[in-house]
Amino acid sequence: MTTGRHTAIDLDPSLDDHQLAAALVREAGQLALLMRMGGLQAQRKTSVSDVVTAADHAAEAYVLEQLRRCRPEDGILGEEGTAVAGTSGRTWVIDPVDGTYNFLHGSTYWCSALALKADDAGTATGGAAATAADPAVLLGAIYQPELDKLWLGGEQHPATLNGERIAGPSEIPLAELCAATYIHPTWLADPRSAMPWHAAAVSAASLRMFGSGSCDLGRIADGELGCWFQHSCPEWDWLPGKAIVRAAGGDTGVVRVNGLDWFIAGGPTAVRELRAALTSVPQFA
Repeated sequence: MTTGRHTAIDLDPSLDDHQLAAALVREAGQLALLMRMGGLQAQRKTSVSDVVTAADHAAEAYVLEQLRRCRPEDGILGEEGTAVAGTSGRTWVIDPVDGTYNFLHGSTYWCSALALKADDAGTATGGAAATAADPAVLLGAIYQPELDKLWLGGEQHPATLNGERIAGPSEIPLAELCAATYIHPTWLADPRSAMPWHAAAVSAASLRMFGSGSCDLGRIADGELGCWFQHSCPEWDWLPGKAIVRAAGGDTGVVRVNGLDWFIAGGPTAVRELRAALTSVPQFA
């Protein structure tokens, strides 16, 4: 597959799932970066900060092409519209460029991310019951091209950063941690979301809002950030990081408050305390 100055390679179907995931996010991320260097324009999706570029589409098309070659029986779901039904009971979930606003404006804080999930409602990673909002995930891969950081982990693979095993989230209380989060400004005008977000935010020692959930979750797994919370995450923003955080020995969860699902990750103590903070607010009928 040739796009501009970059020829993305065909991958070997004999690679195991973790090797394949790592190669896919690395190639997709490098493809997107080279396309950005050649100049890009964006199209608005739902808001001025929710945009898509030709690089998003090209990177997703590359991953789709390789998965159909290398894993023809698996399903595929992509942020930019890919939907392929499979027969294996497994689905690959693609986020070709997570943090597109950052990507378009020259920030390094964006990545390509990928997860492999189980289609049935069996058992989620770590023994928690799988739900529609929080399905079972087998592995995750996240690649931040401009920093050359590759996080990888899953049920059958310890969490690693560039091939080195990572220690995992700290067991420090929430009040002593830096929490990464994201909430669109319009949601701050809605008490259904603003009240639980505020309750969680004021429970942490400090906040960071960088604009790429998968980059955040990689840093939760390796301990650079303390914990993470965000509402209404689609699978491609949640599952790659969830798999890696759990493979690193961390905890994850989803809690429903006032009709919104809140996604949380960190050490077990932080996750428990985030859950308590989010659910401490008045419940609307």
